[in-house]
Amino acid sequence: MSLSGEAPGTHAPIDPRRYHESVTGERTEVASRPPVCLYLEVTNRCNLLCTTCPRTYEELEPPADMDWDLFTSIVDQVPDLARAVLHGVGEPMLVANLPRMVKYLKDRSVYALFNTNGTVLSERNGRALIDAGLDELRVSLDASNRASFKSIRGRDYFGRILRNVRAFRELQEREGHAKPQVSVWLTGLRETVEELPAFLKVAAEIGVKEVYLQRLVFFAEKAIGKAQPDQALFERLTEGEAAYLKQAEDLARSLGVTFSASGAATEPGLSLKGTSDGSPWSLCRRPWSLMYFTANGRALPCCIAPFSQHGYDNYTLGHVGKQSLQDIWNGPAYRDFRAALLSDKPPECCANCGLRWSL
Repeated sequence: MSLSGEAPGTHAPIDPRRYHESVTGERTEVASRPPVCLYLEVTNRCNLLCTTCPRTYEELEPPADMDWDLFTSIVDQVPDLARAVLHGVGEPMLVANLPRMVKYLKDRSVYALFNTNGTVLSERNGRALIDAGLDELRVSLDASNRASFKSIRGRDYFGRILRNVRAFRELQEREGHAKPQVSVWLTGLRETVEELPAFLKVAAEIGVKEVYLQRLVFFAEKAIGKAQPDQALFERLTEGEAAYLKQAEDLARSLGVTFSASGAATEPGLSLKGTSDGSPWSLCRRPWSLMYFTANGRALPCCIAPFSQHGYDNYTLGHVGKQSLQDIWNGPAYRDFRAALLSDKPPECCANCGLRWSL
């Protein structure tokens, strides 16, 4: 049984108005519409040791790739699915079935994307993703030079990733492939914010036209690696740090590159504006529009939760191996979670999220 009560299978592209309504509709403890987005952690394995990622420091779940039958059973229960994000705490391109998963989604007119570290973006793997119809490929690079990369991401793969991405973009340009849309990402750390202009230049040199500065999320009760409170830029952006953003914006225009900083500052000290009542979590609509599943089938609130609170048991909302998506989506755990999010005492993982995001 699917979440809408219809038989699973190929369907026409979703009406954009329905997507908008699912994301912006009334919020109560019971979701009035099925989700329109799935986050599917196709693997929790990774070949890097990033100092901003919890999986580097603890085993969150048993190592696993998402089983093909588990993947299809989840997708088939959401016939009006509009968007699928194929990553979690692992590296998606380590999964042999990844192009097949993308193709399965594209046959259902679903917008498909994922983040990758780019280490295994060979010509063969890149062509497979192009052939499957992947819409968007986001490369998490996090540094503008080899030394910074090794310090943040734990392994010395900077040169390999640049070669891989450059070769992939040249392949796209040479053969006229508009998709996937390629972007590179840098996590906003005090340690690396000064590298922003150089990061823009690196992106341009390897043929990437989109650059994003993303937010740092860190555990409140026990910081890990470089995911520390003193590395966050949230509401503490100095004039000097704001100047790096301005340099990056000016440089991006001259290079013909799109640059965006999540929650970008309008002035120093205002890098992310909270709500007037001090409850940034109150604007979140994720528990009414999307579902996140780990490689082992555990349902979590969203992709931020593993980075904002230790222990999946604290915010597990169901398990697709034991329940249907319909039973999970409006089951007791999800209803209680939504009710708490609408209160002045949100779930701990949500309070940590909005309050402690960096840029």
